[in-house]
Amino acid sequence: MKRLIQGMLLMLCLAGTAHAAIDAYEFRDEAERQRYRTLVEELRCPKCQNQNIADSNAPIAMDLRREIFRMLEEGKSNEQIVDYLVDRYGDFVRYKPPVNAKTLLLWYGPVALLVLGFAVLAVILRRRRRGAEAQASNSLSEAERARLATLLDKKDP
Repeated sequence: MKRLIQGMLLMLCLAGTAHAAIDAYEFRDEAERQRYRTLVEELRCPKCQNQNIADSNAPIAMDLRREIFRMLEEGKSNEQIVDYLVDRYGDFVRYKPPVNAKTLLLWYGPVALLVLGFAVLAVILRRRRRGAEAQASNSLSEAERARLATLLDKKDP
């Protein structure tokens, strides 16, 4: 019973420190609310780097959510909002950046590294196979081994 009370007190103390970022925006209709959710879920937080701005509690994410809501209220399209954020923060804010000269390494780098890894593996295996074949071809025949044994026996006094 004592442990239960201690556990309850600990949970009560910790519950006071936990808080979540809840945005209470008033939308005109459900379509605008859905546009807002889509935008904040497909854009990346510049500070957190691995969270979208809907899930991030960083101050910049809160500012971006407020800015997106403001632009939706002004009647801007999704493309205009995304373009504004890309102009301000770069292609990094998109989870799926466009394929252009700046992002070629991002898009094709992993595939190039995979191909390079397979090429290195093929070269290593080919060298090992050649080494094994050369070692097998350098081995002595039975007649040569017998002759070598007789020559070695003659040198030993």
